[in-house]
Amino acid sequence: MENRQETEELNIPDVLPLLPVRDVVVYPYMILPLFVGREISISAVDYALSKDRMIFLATQRDVGDEDPAPEAIYEVGTVAMIMRMLKLPDGRVKILVQGLTKARITEYLAEKPFYSVRIDRIVEPALQENTLEAEALIRTVKEELGKIVALGKAVSPEVMVIVENMQEPGSLADLVASNIGLKVEEAQGLLEVIDPLERLKRVNDLLNKESELLNMQARIQSAAKEEMGKSQREYYLREQLRAIQQELGETDARSEEIAELRKSIESAKMPQPVEKEALKQLGRLEQMHPDAAEAGMLRTFLDWMVDIPWGKSTKDSLEINRASEILNEDHYFLEKVKERILEFLAVRKLKKKMKGPILCFVGPPGVGKTSLGKSIARAMGRKFVRISLGGVRDEAEIRGHRRTYVGALPGRIIQGLKQAGSNNPVFMLDELDKLGSDFRGDPSSALLEVLDPEQNNSFSDHYINLPFNLSNVMFIATANQMDTIPGPLRDRMEVINLSGYTEEEKLGIAKRYLVPRQVKENGITDDIVAFSDEALRTVISKYTREAGLRNLEREVGSICRKVARKVAEGKGEHFAISAGTVAKYLGPPKFLREEEMEKNEVGVVTGLAWTPVGGEVLFVEATVMKGKGALTLTGQLGDVMKESVQAALSYIRSKTADFDIPEDFNSTTDIHVHVPAGAIPKDGPSAGVTMATALVSALTKIPVRKEVAMTGEITLRGKVLPIGGLKEKILAAARLGVTTVVIPVQNQKDLEDVPKTILKKLKIVPASNIDEVLAVALEIYPPRAASKPKPSKTEPPKSKVARRVTVPPTGVRGKA
Repeated sequence: MENRQETEELNIPDVLPLLPVRDVVVYPYMILPLFVGREISISAVDYALSKDRMIFLATQRDVGDEDPAPEAIYEVGTVAMIMRMLKLPDGRVKILVQGLTKARITEYLAEKPFYSVRIDRIVEPALQENTLEAEALIRTVKEELGKIVALGKAVSPEVMVIVENMQEPGSLADLVASNIGLKVEEAQGLLEVIDPLERLKRVNDLLNKESELLNMQARIQSAAKEEMGKSQREYYLREQLRAIQQELGETDARSEEIAELRKSIESAKMPQPVEKEALKQLGRLEQMHPDAAEAGMLRTFLDWMVDIPWGKSTKDSLEINRASEILNEDHYFLEKVKERILEFLAVRKLKKKMKGPILCFVGPPGVGKTSLGKSIARAMGRKFVRISLGGVRDEAEIRGHRRTYVGALPGRIIQGLKQAGSNNPVFMLDELDKLGSDFRGDPSSALLEVLDPEQNNSFSDHYINLPFNLSNVMFIATANQMDTIPGPLRDRMEVINLSGYTEEEKLGIAKRYLVPRQVKENGITDDIVAFSDEALRTVISKYTREAGLRNLEREVGSICRKVARKVAEGKGEHFAISAGTVAKYLGPPKFLREEEMEKNEVGVVTGLAWTPVGGEVLFVEATVMKGKGALTLTGQLGDVMKESVQAALSYIRSKTADFDIPEDFNSTTDIHVHVPAGAIPKDGPSAGVTMATALVSALTKIPVRKEVAMTGEITLRGKVLPIGGLKEKILAAARLGVTTVVIPVQNQKDLEDVPKTILKKLKIVPASNIDEVLAVALEIYPPRAASKPKPSKTEPPKSKVARRVTVPPTGVRGKA
């Protein structure tokens, strides 16, 4: 009360200099230091010091405003007395002020060199005595202030002592508000409240809010401490242990690990951006707690970064003659593949920097696709890596998993390079045609980047998330068929077809590779067992039916095992395997060849078919009977073969006059076409000429030559269209023992792939239309000649067709 009376006795002028303050609200009786730096404010302080040391303090609305206008300054402020002043070396002034009383700005008298304002002093209503409400409110405020101090609010002990001895509501409200760190807006709002009790109530509300906030903060900190307590204790203990070890001159295992990782990264020959990223992650690991969840992931990532062969490569062996010797030593035949590899080595010898080729070996199982890749790597002096893509459905198998996943790893490509230890191996992608796809992605699409020479120089694995150069890798893909490989992926590869082996080739491979290997693997020697050529031919023809060699090697191994048992039992020392003794070891023949027809028959034609295990002979039978024009097809025929029968029948109906067939046969005759082995599904676009020949023979009753086999598709105009798999089909014809094979004219170019030894045994007849096929296949052609007397030997044939179509003499291969 004495201070208030002293204030009232002071003569406070109506006009005072104004000092705008930034981030604080000054209350009456409040003592605080202020730093003054603005020229307008320093001028106001100097003027006040030259007069009665009084100055008006008002808070500006925007803290960052350097030159506040009058409307940017609150109207209600505090008249203060400058108690001390100190000039600082940087030009600023430090003053110590004490608030005296509240006042309101009524008018701005001047703005230069400082604000001069007219004020109206605010006098609070005096309380005669404290009522019960006032006393209760005072006690409540004191208790709440004690609570927030207990919860951690920083309030000086001197202020607490003053608060305990204060009984005036207005002064208590001002003192508490100035020491609990209110926001400027809240503090200014309290300053503008004139009624002491009302002001104390608002202070009480603010104390309650602050108490709740501090309680919530305490609960959060307590929960965090409970969770972090154990790990922090361990951390502190480890830090103390490390400090002790350093004092003793010992280094801990973690420091050694970090140092070793840094040394490995620097010596891994990484590209500059990759090494920068690796060192960055190493720095994160070094600052991280060892037991943190991310620490293990980072450690694994850095191990992969070090192990990947960023700059490690093998030197290519570019001796062409030496490579040719190795390829011939490892593989019999396969001349096209060997030629392609030697071409690559020759170009590499002349040009050091070149993109790795993307080869794709396509062929039946067991023809040597995978082993050929090993031979290529051996010939080039490179490491060999093989991954099997059969059944892979997850794109992450190729590109890897994101590091955010638990147990994430790089994809198969990066894993294979780590396994090889060099960035230029021969990389074999086996079973490419058996890739799958599901909700986890399409692996074949992920391989587009891997197998594209224009893109794979910056291949990015999801786990590594950094570009890796795959252009030095020689990729070799293998597949049994191309149909299931997507077009964009197929377009990125150079396809090399490996067809099945002939009997002669199988015999050569068995003598050079299979028999010696099985003899060695079964613990016997060449002195104990000897295979004759005829024995091997018997095994090839009667115990295996395949384009490759796997079953052949199994059968040879079976004979060797039985011989090994007899030797172990002491039942002999030398065994000669002949054609007659093969059945003794392997039992009755598993496969019997289709026997050649004993005589020319009506409606039975020898067709040729392609299968994944090589060519096969397919007999097509047709018969006619009285009926109403029904067409019956049996033998598990597919849609394509059914359409071939329909096309052939439509062609015959359009040529009834040429074939000497009644025009109304389609309404008086039922036709049945059958292909034996009905339990086996059959389909393909190469049986058209066979179906047409069988139908013409059945309708005209002219027998088909038994020594003729044929293949080709037919159109409604009678043209013969080209087919695929010619080599396999001709080999099947040679095995059957036929002497003449009719092929489409456009397939003559494919005869280069057929072994010359086979071509010498066969007469190849190229045909462009069905008339030329029938001229070779039927005993009599044209068919109407069967009902007319045959011309004498001296008379030339009168049929235009007969004059136009001639049968090549025996022994002519028919190559244009």
